[in-house]
Amino acid sequence: MTEVNLTRDHSDLSDGRLARRYFAKFQRITRHLTRVAAVMQQEREYSKAEMAVLTRYLSGLSYTFQALATKYLMTGRMQGMGAGEMTIDRNESGFPVLAELLRMANDASQAESHLRNMPSTEALKDDMVRQIVGDLSIPTKLQFALSQRLYYEELLKGELFWASNDPEALWQGNIGEDRREFLVHWATWDNQVNLPVIYLMTLEDSGRTALPKDSRRWPGVQHHLMAQAINGLKLVTIAKGFDEDFDDLHPKRLRRIHIGPMYSSAFTLQRGPIREVLEKARAPVGDDWALAWTVEDLESEKVLQEKSGWFSTVDREVFKLDPFSGKGVDTGATRTKRAIIMPERPFQVLDDMRPAGFANVEKFVVSGKGRVLRYR
Repeated sequence: MTEVNLTRDHSDLSDGRLARRYFAKFQRITRHLTRVAAVMQQEREYSKAEMAVLTRYLSGLSYTFQALATKYLMTGRMQGMGAGEMTIDRNESGFPVLAELLRMANDASQAESHLRNMPSTEALKDDMVRQIVGDLSIPTKLQFALSQRLYYEELLKGELFWASNDPEALWQGNIGEDRREFLVHWATWDNQVNLPVIYLMTLEDSGRTALPKDSRRWPGVQHHLMAQAINGLKLVTIAKGFDEDFDDLHPKRLRRIHIGPMYSSAFTLQRGPIREVLEKARAPVGDDWALAWTVEDLESEKVLQEKSGWFSTVDREVFKLDPFSGKGVDTGATRTKRAIIMPERPFQVLDDMRPAGFANVEKFVVSGKGRVLRYR
């Protein structure tokens, strides 16, 4: 198999076998993610509503990889025919670069017109059979055409994880007569790190009209949150800015979930002990990976009254920050939990080596039979 050039952060999957191996790996990984999230819910780390949201994003991530796998099915087989090569970020990511997601969104906007001008799946398959039987040749061009048709059909199904997934608000109940609780969620493919990032915010709404139905506030809230969905911003900066910009919206909890990086000796450039772990594991194809899962969590500690104008006051949240941040890195969060998801073989090596820095990282060990074991 052709080896990957690891000298660049971004590289194209130009070898067909390598591209198919890459997508097969992520098909396994995304299947495991929902199982890992279910284990977290069992220990009440997420509410039922949060779990439903999280599962939706993880399923969308699976659909996104499925669509990209179809788009690039003919990579390496179309000599000079422009089948295309997907670009991935090999440095502390392992995921496709943002440009791939942006192109996919553009393709989705034109999918219907593409499909109208393409032969049907049945017609393409019939033409392939006739070429194989009649000409005794491989119908490469027809195979490519079919892969593109299936790609556009996947895009039309929707429910994918896009480059930008706009905020939605889910009502969670009323808190007294003049307050409602909402779970607001949104997600991005962060362009700084080329990773999918999910945001969950629990807030109280003291406005006259329920937030999602308020045409004056809701568009501004959506715009504000998407503009602040930047990996480099600390959670406390995002939450304080939101609290100050919307007097009748009170953020009580904000979480940011980073899916990745994905580490694999075949596809990424590792640094530190994870590189040695994967090399020593010598895991079979499909199990030679590890995926990081990081959750930043910010909680409101108390509420202060602040003057607003001459005669009124507004609530302002005071957020609880990590008490140890003064002795180390200021994370801007109440706590940060790091986890790593990996198959059994790499975990066995990690457990034997016990490298520095992994003692406080939770380990989720997954198997092909669907079992998930958790080690702290």
